[in-house]
Amino acid sequence: MSAQSWVDLAHDADTGIETIRAHFRGHAYDPHWHDAYLVGFTEQGVQQFNCRKQLNSSLAGQVFLLEPGELHDGHAPEPEGFTYSMLYLDCQWLERELRSLFEQAPADCLPGFGATLANDPRLLASVVEAFAALHRQELRMVRQSALDGLLARLTERLHWRRRLAVDPRLPLVAQRARDFLHDQHTRDIGLDDLAAACGVDRFRLSRAFKAAFGLAPHAYLVQLRLARARHLLARGEPPVQVAAILGFADQSHLGRWFRRAYGITPANYQRRCSKLPDC
Repeated sequence: MSAQSWVDLAHDADTGIETIRAHFRGHAYDPHWHDAYLVGFTEQGVQQFNCRKQLNSSLAGQVFLLEPGELHDGHAPEPEGFTYSMLYLDCQWLERELRSLFEQAPADCLPGFGATLANDPRLLASVVEAFAALHRQELRMVRQSALDGLLARLTERLHWRRRLAVDPRLPLVAQRARDFLHDQHTRDIGLDDLAAACGVDRFRLSRAFKAAFGLAPHAYLVQLRLARARHLLARGEPPVQVAAILGFADQSHLGRWFRRAYGITPANYQRRCSKLPDC
């Protein structure tokens, strides 16, 4: 992260929603994904990121919408950089709230976004209001009212996609490998171990996995660990302990990967999203 870049993060204890406001010049993020729904808007400049196999350019006033697991990066094509604000909507919270609005929502489906970028002044206004209420820690009733307004606007852009144990669009070997990594993400897994679990050689496995998920297996494993690290840090686990639990070599190893993905150190992230006193 450049010297001209900054990140301001907050955490809402009632909903588990994180809010982030940040400014970047040049490179912002390496390719990564989140286990939350991302809803945000570009305040200033041009925010470019690769997602869904295309380059997206979000301009000031545009809303961007990403689903859990969607691989994306970030950079500023213009020298003045870009500023954005974003909410990380917890999956369980969002699904629970939406099902209270959609009484007939099918039980075997998940909410999804049809498009990554939106030019919708009403949606933008609701995102701005919800972000401000949570980021500033307004009164609980104010926060709830702002989130209800955001959900009402999001329902105009959401669709329900079937919850499938096996995705017919993806190679079965890649899905088996992904499931194995999720189950064993704290272990020091070798490609040979992963290939043996999937019944193929490691070269075929690597090709199928990258074609399916956009990352090599080792990079995907790092992302899994980083997603888990966020939860552990927010719960108050010391960074050195988080690194040990998740299989990083040491705290500095965790820190390097964490900064590359999120633009903030694990310790700084923890101070901002937990109730722990500053050290």
